[in-house]
Amino acid sequence: MDKYSARASQPVTQQSAKNAVRVSGSAGKQDSMTQRPFAVFDIDGTLIRWQLYHATADALADAGHTDEATFRAAKEARMQWKRRTARESFKDYEKELIKAYEGILLMLSPAQIEQVAQAVFDEYKDQVYTYTRDLVKNLKNRGYTLLAISGSQLEIVAKIAKYYGFDDCVGTVYEQSGGKFTGGKTIGSANKAATLKSLITKHHLSLVGSVAVGDSASDVSMMELVELPIALNPEKKLYEHAKKRSWKIVLERKNMVYELEATDGNYRLAKAN
Repeated sequence: MDKYSARASQPVTQQSAKNAVRVSGSAGKQDSMTQRPFAVFDIDGTLIRWQLYHATADALADAGHTDEATFRAAKEARMQWKRRTARESFKDYEKELIKAYEGILLMLSPAQIEQVAQAVFDEYKDQVYTYTRDLVKNLKNRGYTLLAISGSQLEIVAKIAKYYGFDDCVGTVYEQSGGKFTGGKTIGSANKAATLKSLITKHHLSLVGSVAVGDSASDVSMMELVELPIALNPEKKLYEHAKKRSWKIVLERKNMVYELEATDGNYRLAKAN
């Protein structure tokens, strides 16, 4: 990272509510003629060690907002994933979880979801990967604009982003009308490349020195846009893609961080601490 020069970072304003994908950002003036470097991060499993969607669903159950039957299929899918019964068992679990979660939303008020989101934030905000946490701090100090793109609900994503000093974030927006959730939603992470391009334009950012950090195949499209993509604890599809492109791979296990760099088609341990 030392090869990239630091530039001054300015706070940014929140995207207009009329846009399909809502973006949360800090208010302030920005010089439209200045292009600044940026770093974009996935949140779930990349900064936060667990998945915010899953943590929120568990918190809803703990708070008594659901019954056993509602989460039965999701719990069984979770156990199938934990047993590693199939390569795609985690995706199957996610599908069941989101289905149950979105059914519960229709029965709750935005105020109740906000309360649960706050509880999840309080519990998980410091349960992070140290490599990512330190990288966020380092890039912030170097004047980078920090962006987060997550599939989790914006209410919790925005809290995490604010806590770690991100300048802007995108999360899933569940539509509301008359103080209730309607069942409609906009998934900002559905096409992370398009979302990132929109943020780059919005904030007049430069691709020079740009960084992206992700842990799954859903992050590939945004990682392909930057100069320095970093695969953190990558799942198989991301690993295979990273290997073909000679992207940097970082593995964090317990209290150790292993940084791997590609040389002549093979990876070598560049740093361990």
